[in-house]
Amino acid sequence: MSANHSPAGQQPTATYESAFLKACRREPVPHTPVWFMRQAGRSLPEYLKVREGIPMLESCMQPELVAEITLQPVRRHHVDAAIYFSDIVVPLKAIGIDLDIKPGVGPVVENPIRTRADLARLRDLTPEDVSYVTEAIKLLTAELGSTPLIGFAGAPFTLASYLVEGGPSKNHEHTKALMYGDPQLWADLLDRLAEITSAFLKVQIEAGASAVQLFDSWVGALAPADYRRSVMPASTKVFESVASYGVPRIHFGVGTGELLGLMGEAGADVVGVDWRVPLDEAARRVGPGKALQGNLDPAVLFSSTEAVETKTREVLDAAAGLEGHIFNLGHGVPPSTNPEALTRLVEYVHTQTAR
Repeated sequence: MSANHSPAGQQPTATYESAFLKACRREPVPHTPVWFMRQAGRSLPEYLKVREGIPMLESCMQPELVAEITLQPVRRHHVDAAIYFSDIVVPLKAIGIDLDIKPGVGPVVENPIRTRADLARLRDLTPEDVSYVTEAIKLLTAELGSTPLIGFAGAPFTLASYLVEGGPSKNHEHTKALMYGDPQLWADLLDRLAEITSAFLKVQIEAGASAVQLFDSWVGALAPADYRRSVMPASTKVFESVASYGVPRIHFGVGTGELLGLMGEAGADVVGVDWRVPLDEAARRVGPGKALQGNLDPAVLFSSTEAVETKTREVLDAAAGLEGHIFNLGHGVPPSTNPEALTRLVEYVHTQTAR
């Protein structure tokens, strides 16, 4: 099935000829497509207004609110793709894990998972567990028309790290202790999380998502040999589980310069690159047959317009020889970013790359 046919494999969807999906498929594009991670978020005053008084996890479970937040950056910035507004721990919450997203901290798990007996708490995810996702995506695709919607999920390693540590961690001591000390339990944990993640992505694709991105936010903490042995099998399982849908699969992590080749090998069609590795060098590490996504340093947005344009030009020049390139930041939009800087950035990329 060609990328982004409808799940039933009948006619191509309205988004098939979009610049974003063409770039994912490494086809010629009218301009380099742009979207931003965390583009629907705390940098937008309209986001702060609709989210006022509503806890993060609760906001992820209200379809009309999710649709509104997802659409806000498309309306304001004219980006080439929307990304579904959610959080990587939503599927864990949906299967009954006692967790909350604490402001200024992040996801916090009440009872961390560290023993074989704890695995029983990770039951299968069903579409009924996340019916609000299906409803929100149907609302979104009706509004977005020819603009693609990116579904997303947290990768097994990053989800495991939150579950084992009990929250965000700088050094991942408990996670690595489990991975090194009980390799079989670790493998079983990641395999269970791969099943949950796969089910979550399938719900999004079947509801109408045009592409999916797997976020492995913390995997840059690992050496390549550990990634290949202890993480890659689970990530590969996720990518393979959705391969038959024909939608592009994007893989992104932070601090993953040494892992770029392996992340592509895991099964992604597009490899996300943070700002630490130039795109031409990233292409060498990833190898042929993959599009790349990235990779302006988000901190540049706090500088002058001239500085933003200079650094953006460097990214575009490094991407000049790529088979496919999607412009993005090398990480998420910082909350205190001036939204006008993002709008100008989108316009600059579109203008500079118009074919």
